[in-house]
Amino acid sequence: MDRTTRLVPPLLVGVGAGILSGLFGVGGGILVVPALTMVLKLDQRMASGTSLGAVFPISVASLATYWSQDNVDWAMALWLAIGAVAGAVYGTKLIHRLPRRTIGYLFTAMLILTAIRLYVPTEADGRGAIEVGSAIALVIIGFLTGVLAGLLGIGGGVVMVPIMIVFFSAIPVIAKGTSAAVIIPTAIIGTWRNARAKNIDGRTAAIVGLAGIPTAIIGGLVADVMNEDLSNALFATLVLTVATKMLVDLRRESNA
Repeated sequence: MDRTTRLVPPLLVGVGAGILSGLFGVGGGILVVPALTMVLKLDQRMASGTSLGAVFPISVASLATYWSQDNVDWAMALWLAIGAVAGAVYGTKLIHRLPRRTIGYLFTAMLILTAIRLYVPTEADGRGAIEVGSAIALVIIGFLTGVLAGLLGIGGGVVMVPIMIVFFSAIPVIAKGTSAAVIIPTAIIGTWRNARAKNIDGRTAAIVGLAGIPTAIIGGLVADVMNEDLSNALFATLVLTVATKMLVDLRRESNA
């Protein structure tokens, strides 16, 4: 395979991750991690670290698009980010202590739970005031999201967006924009720690991340006008497809 041909898979992964980030307010790690393991044959730890590196530029482009349309709740983003940064530090420690298959099963379980929730239509008319209890809850949610980001190489949007909509009555498109804002510091911390542990393929991360920037912008523009129930159903179907494929691969490995 020549050099140009080798560039095609990570470029396509980046394009797909950008679409997901723009449309759904996620970093794109739910696509990047399985693609890196299945297509590029990186092991789970390297795929997780590389994914966070790729998620950063994609999320910046996605955030810029949401922000330009006033679809970011900065108050919620602040409290979530405080917890997420701490969680990302802890999550990158766990990645060296858990077996590869354990990480894979955790990721798959999270995908399935997220997909099930996304199939349920949600009514949201905007959050109320953020009081002390709400701020503490957001920090805790952010921390758990950060742990998943550091451990599994995802930005955490698949966790944050449904929680903001269901428990804080955030308008879906604003929840997505807020998620994109939180993902950026989480990805920075996770990438830094994975790089120190030599747990990242920098070249692949750069290719995937840069390829995802244009489609992240396009996806963010489409998200502003797309029917939310349709958007969530499409996303849930994709997530279930990826989860099913990963489960099959993990079972095959355990039986080998």
